[in-house]
Amino acid sequence: MKIKKAAAILLLFFISIFSFAQSGKKLDKIIKRDYTIIEGTISKISDKTVEYSLPGETLQIVLDVSQIARIDFASGRSQTFDVSQESTSPSASNSDVVSSEMKPNTIAVLPVPYVNSDNQEGSEDMAKFAQNDIYNKLLDKSSNIFPLTVQDLRTTNTLLHKAGIDHNNVDETSIEDLQKILGVDNIIAAKISYTIGTATTATTYNSGNAKVSDNNKKVTTNDYSTTTANNQLYYYYTVYFDLYKNASKIYSQTRKPFLAVKDSWIDSVQYLLKRSPIYVKK
Repeated sequence: MKIKKAAAILLLFFISIFSFAQSGKKLDKIIKRDYTIIEGTISKISDKTVEYSLPGETLQIVLDVSQIARIDFASGRSQTFDVSQESTSPSASNSDVVSSEMKPNTIAVLPVPYVNSDNQEGSEDMAKFAQNDIYNKLLDKSSNIFPLTVQDLRTTNTLLHKAGIDHNNVDETSIEDLQKILGVDNIIAAKISYTIGTATTATTYNSGNAKVSDNNKKVTTNDYSTTTANNQLYYYYTVYFDLYKNASKIYSQTRKPFLAVKDSWIDSVQYLLKRSPIYVKK
């Protein structure tokens, strides 16, 4: 009996270990072009589709590669999907692109899509603000990116506007076409995706007056208590940062800010920029 009991305990032990290993299994991450992230297990990748299953399920889900920006595999390898040639944007066809005079060793900053991943709503004002932030960081550190020069932001946006491109469709235009339109051989293409969370904290303030009677035996008090509820907003960002040279992607990184505060994406942009190949410490 003791042997059977020990065997049963040992079997339960191995089952629990196996279950723990399964629950702690790393998952593949599919990062879509609308900035949503799907975690699961990828079983098949073809030229047109990706098949995957969600955690705890065996059903295979098929996703068109045109919806995918990048896959981060559980192994640590990443794969980027470029479907720009299938783009339907006004400047997607090379024959329709109006080329500007090429300015060698020049870098342009594209408008930065700034999207709430919960409702897929973008902000034009924040897209321009983020673009301007990166542009100013490059100007401030011009000696660190030599021999590159930064194309004036007004020039960049004017050329894009003439081509019918803004923060809403800049991702749908190929880098080859963007470089021809802007007349530059280097481009920074960043994206910012975020969600907002809330937390409520309650603060109670107590006040009171005590009065001692003449015989020092009786104490009377008048107490007042006030409770205030405060709602705190938390911003959870994901910053995507891509750098292109002569139509080839030479740097691609994703970073989540450590702090969940409103403007924490700014520090992440600076972190990624300083670690890009164009930046040289002085």
